Amino acid sequence: MASETDTGSATAPALRAAGVAKRFGGVTALQAVSLVVARDECVALVGESGSGKTTLLRCFNRLVEPDAGTVFVNETDARALDPVGLRRHTGYVQQEGGLLPHWTVLRNAGLVLWLLGRADEQDRARDALDLVGLPPAEFGARHPGQLSGGQRQRVAIARALAAQPSVLLMDEPFGALDAITRAELQRAFAALRTRLGATVVLVTHDLAEAFLLADRIAVLRAGRLEQVGTRQELVSAPATPYVARLLDTMRVAP
Repeated sequence: MASETDTGSATAPALRAAGVAKRFGGVTALQAVSLVVARDECVALVGESGSGKTTLLRCFNRLVEPDAGTVFVNETDARALDPVGLRRHTGYVQQEGGLLPHWTVLRNAGLVLWLLGRADEQDRARDALDLVGLPPAEFGARHPGQLSGGQRQRVAIARALAAQPSVLLMDEPFGALDAITRAELQRAFAALRTRLGATVVLVTHDLAEAFLLADRIAVLRAGRLEQVGTRQELVSAPATPYVARLLDTMRVAP
């Protein structure tokens, strides 16, 4: 039986936004944004606070419903998909992790599998914890309050990976961590993504992080998409003055 994210041909993009617009009261969050994310690609959404990054990310799992335009998952209109089923088959990592404090690490890692009614919940949760560098024999019985910030984020990533989703949405997953822990998790995630081959959309305000982890970068400003391209494409030919300023702030040379 096909999952909520299994439809479409192997050559179709995993995710696509076509002319997506969204307002929250008097605030315009997205203005006619169009973006294609290929299978097994990592695209980073970069921009300052209020640029629309998180809003666009959440359109892909229907946590946000666009006012106009269409979001496609494997070329199926997301509005035709059950939102609960879609979310359970799409990995999602929040900035603060969103772990349940009264559940053990192992139960937190297996949350999505439990919701899916999977009989292999604990085995897959253990495998996911191993993947992110938290041996279940050592960490499985602990509670989130007994972990460091970096360890909690590892559990959140394990929870998102445990059901082996084809798409992973990550909303500033490393933003609240200290510099050393953040660098460690960035390296761990880069290695993990290479191993798993999932399609990833990553929200970050840090262009250096985007360059490190993503295949392409989508720069947003005030709800508009300024440019989409590889690191080299952005550096060699910034499409707008804003992209040029962003690169200049990082002191990135062509």
